[in-house]
Amino acid sequence: MFAGGLKSHQVNDIDNSDFQVGNIFPQQSNGSQSFELGKPIVFALHGYPWLIHHLTDRRTNHGNLHVRGYKEEGTTTTPFNMTVLNELDRFHLAGDVVDRVPRLQRWGVHFKQIMRNKLIEHKQYIARYGDDMPEIRDWKWPY
Repeated sequence: MFAGGLKSHQVNDIDNSDFQVGNIFPQQSNGSQSFELGKPIVFALHGYPWLIHHLTDRRTNHGNLHVRGYKEEGTTTTPFNMTVLNELDRFHLAGDVVDRVPRLQRWGVHFKQIMRNKLIEHKQYIARYGDDMPEIRDWKWPY
């Protein structure tokens, strides 16, 4: 559980059958919970967003889908900064969630400013030290 009772469903690997004709955004007919009807979806992938939009543009839940992916932005830089340049980092994705969950709007402006400040801090740190901030570099997934 997150702020305000928000639940998160993380999918690390989408079953390819989710993308077969008639199966994406199913009414749970194939048991998939990757794309629940009526729920906002922030889809981040190491690939091109247009592909996911192309595969889903005529599906029922497409209006709730926001895709982040590779934008061919980047240079020789730190690993985390490459995700920042492509807007696939945790700060951009957290802002995407705030934008799409109505009950988060009350405090969302403040939260998104905190996320922007972290991105500024990150940019200043890598410019000075040429490495990701320790809180980024040394972070471990707690689950």
